[in-house]
Amino acid sequence: MTLARMTLARAALAARDGQDSGSLILMLAVLFVALLALAGLVVDGGAKLDADQSAAAAAQEAARAGAGMVNQAAAYSAGTFTVDQGQALAAAQHYLAAGGYRGTARPAGRNSIRVTVTVTAPTSILSLIGIDSVSATESATAVLVAGVTGPGR
Repeated sequence: MTLARMTLARAALAARDGQDSGSLILMLAVLFVALLALAGLVVDGGAKLDADQSAAAAAQEAARAGAGMVNQAAAYSAGTFTVDQGQALAAAQHYLAAGGYRGTARPAGRNSIRVTVTVTAPTSILSLIGIDSVSATESATAVLVAGVTGPGR
C-alpha cells in the first residue's frame, strides 16, 4: 500500500469516527421507548381485557338478579309470571352497589331488565405517557322465563 492510500484510509477512519459519535446511544434510546410502549400495550391491554370481562360479568349478574323478581300478586291471583319492575330495578341496583360497580338498570320490556355497567381500571405503564386509566362499558339483558321450556313443549 502506498503512503497516499494509507493517509486516505486513516483520514476516512478519522472522519467516520467523528460522524458515528453518539449514534449508538440514540438508537438505544429509540429502542427503549419502543420496548416501553410494547410493554405498556401488553400489561395495560391485559388490564383493559380484565375490565371488559368484569363489566360484562357484573352486568349479567345484576340483570339476572333483577329479572328474578316476580310480581307475586299477579302470579298468585292470575297465574301469570311477570317481572315486578320496581323490585327488579332495586335488586339490580343493590347488586351493583354491593359489588362496588357503577351502572344503570332499566326495564327492557314486560319481563326483562337491561343493566349497563362501567368499570375503570388504573394503568401501570401507560400512565408514564399520560394514560392513567382504561374503562370498559358492557350491557346485559335478562328475561324472566317461567316453567319448563324446550323442544316440543
